This record gives sequence, C-alpha cells and structure tokens, in this order.
Amino acid sequence: MKRSWMDRVIDSIEWIAAGFVGIVALDIFLSVLLRNTLNYSIPDSFDIGRMLLGILIFWGIAATSYRGTHITVDLIWANVGPRYQRMIDVFATLVLLFVVTVQTWTLFDKVRLTYNDNVQTFDLHMPTWPFFLVAWIGDVCAVLLIAIRTYRLIFHPEDMQEPKIKVTE
Repeated sequence: MKRSWMDRVIDSIEWIAAGFVGIVALDIFLSVLLRNTLNYSIPDSFDIGRMLLGILIFWGIAATSYRGTHITVDLIWANVGPRYQRMIDVFATLVLLFVVTVQTWTLFDKVRLTYNDNVQTFDLHMPTWPFFLVAWIGDVCAVLLIAIRTYRLIFHPEDMQEPKIKVTE
C-alpha cells in the first residue's frame, strides 16, 4: 500500500520527536554518570538539559496531536453514537488548533526576544535562542499536524485511525 506524502511527513515528525526523547535520556544519563563516578559536572548541563526538555515537550505535542494518543477524558464521547463522536472530535481538534496556534505565536516572540537580548548560558556563554527556535519549529509542526488532522476529520474521516477506547463497565 502506497502511503501519501502527508503520512510520510507525519511519520518524520514523530521520528524527530522520538529522537529528542533519546537525546534527553542520554543527556540525563551522562550527567548523572559523570557526577556520581568522576565527580565532574558537564558545563551548562542544567541549562542545556532544561532547554532540551522544552524542545522535547513541544515536539512531543506535535507527535501526540495528530494520532490523538495524548491523555484524554472521553466520558461523553464513549457513550454517544459515531455521528456525535465525530462532531466532538472536530470541535475538540478545532479548539486544540486554535490554542496551539496562539502558543506558537507567543513562542516565536520568545525566540525573537532571546535573540535580540542575546541571552546566553552561564558557563559556556552559548546563545539560547537556537534551542528556543528548535522548540518553536516543533510547535509549528504541531500546528501543521493538527491542521492535517482537522482536514481529515472533516473531509476524509475514513483516513483517520482513531485509537480504540476501552469502555469501563
């Protein structure tokens, strides 16, 4: 089965997000290992670690937004018919699209301010704006994926692979 270009873009964004999980895990592992075995601290490890976590959060939002695999409370959705489920999905996705779009706009302002103010890390005096820029790109990807999800929910619901919800009894 040939996959569409949108599916390849979605998969690429999810792989990038997974890569950032690995980078953050490696950073934490190395920091703890060096601190506890050699009594050595990586310069700017705290600043770099927190900025990597920020990047991970925004790319994680991108990865979970399209698939709908984030934590949800679907008490009403699970107890209505397919037509109303689709209406709820479209409404919720439109709200999510609005919120993440506003978030992306404000995060771009943060990138601009850190660039203009020349904010740097403490030890190595590295500029911090590239980290914020990578996080912002993750947020832009989230907006893109949510827009694709919204389009598919409205015009091509058969293309959506919704996660199955186990209804409690």
